[in-house]
Amino acid sequence: MKFSTIAIHAGQEPDPTTGAVSVPIYQTSTYAQESIGKHKGFEYARTQNPTRLALERNLAALEGGRFCYAFASGMAAINAVMTLLKAGDHVIVSDNTYGGTFRLFDKVLKNFGLEFSYVDAREPQAVEDAFNHNTRMVFIETPTNPVMSLVDIEAVSEITRRHKDSFSCGARLVVDNTFMSPYFQRPLELKADIVVHSTTKYLNGHSDSVGGACVLNDEGDARALQFIQNAAGAILSPMDSWLVMRGTKTLAVRMRQHDENGRLVAQFLSEHPKVEKIYYPGLKSHPQYELARRQMSGFGGMLSFETGSLERARRVLEGVRLCTLGESLGGVESLVSHPATMTHASVPADERDRLGITEGLVRVSVGIEDAEDIIADLDSALNSL
Repeated sequence: MKFSTIAIHAGQEPDPTTGAVSVPIYQTSTYAQESIGKHKGFEYARTQNPTRLALERNLAALEGGRFCYAFASGMAAINAVMTLLKAGDHVIVSDNTYGGTFRLFDKVLKNFGLEFSYVDAREPQAVEDAFNHNTRMVFIETPTNPVMSLVDIEAVSEITRRHKDSFSCGARLVVDNTFMSPYFQRPLELKADIVVHSTTKYLNGHSDSVGGACVLNDEGDARALQFIQNAAGAILSPMDSWLVMRGTKTLAVRMRQHDENGRLVAQFLSEHPKVEKIYYPGLKSHPQYELARRQMSGFGGMLSFETGSLERARRVLEGVRLCTLGESLGGVESLVSHPATMTHASVPADERDRLGITEGLVRVSVGIEDAEDIIADLDSALNSL
């Protein structure tokens, strides 16, 4: 089956009791057991829930993986993946990573003995050079948040596999695929080991649910993640599971519109006299445009642009009327944000400047409204400068 069919039908069998086409929201904390040790596959809702299981099967199919586990947030999913490691293990991280990921790694997990090296993963050789005897994971985002740098997943996967085979180090490649969704990018097909998502974003798509998920093929890692999902309990609720399933049914049509609008808005901004620089992999001026074409089947709706100063960024962000100033991304509505003070405030200022996350940078999550209206809104705000 092709993607849209999988999105609508995988894990979505009609309810056996009523025939309901939409998977029910099993809002229960426990399940009746016939006798000691005899039940229908469900014992306690932290451990198993039919609504969550249906979503997990759906997301696994969309990413082309064997296993999926859904969590209470994207950060909970990333944290669960990091429990595959132990004190003394070393992780290589793409340097332009989401501020919440950096905060988790630098402010929390370092305290438990994990070691992190941040590298410019645009250059696979930088990943190669960062490997050492205790490297057990490579964690990358592509495209990165918010300056839309790309990492060659296949090239980094080859490096990771070579070290795994040569040194028996058990290193895994983990890819945060939130920005692209499985509609435009499927890291497991490019030999990544684990894919993580904030389901809050494109998978849900309606700005009404917070969640996360990880998808993988390795049975041993899957057992470990299932154990931590139950043991730590950061599970996705039945209601949120249902909301994300509702979202994935329209993922294909939404992503096509996000992509179409994103290209139009990016082209407009690239030609606007008040915009100093634009970051969007779908523009031929992007230094990794050819990699984007090879690795992704579309460019999506995420972009950023440079206004030149904090005051100019503030005027743009306060001048829009259709676009909403707020955290998050990937919803049907267009959102604008200020990464330096919002999503990446936890990253040290000098590091933000080095990465291009300046005080004048504005990030746009291009929605699926009429593109002409989005452009007119941004044009009006920019012309006030």
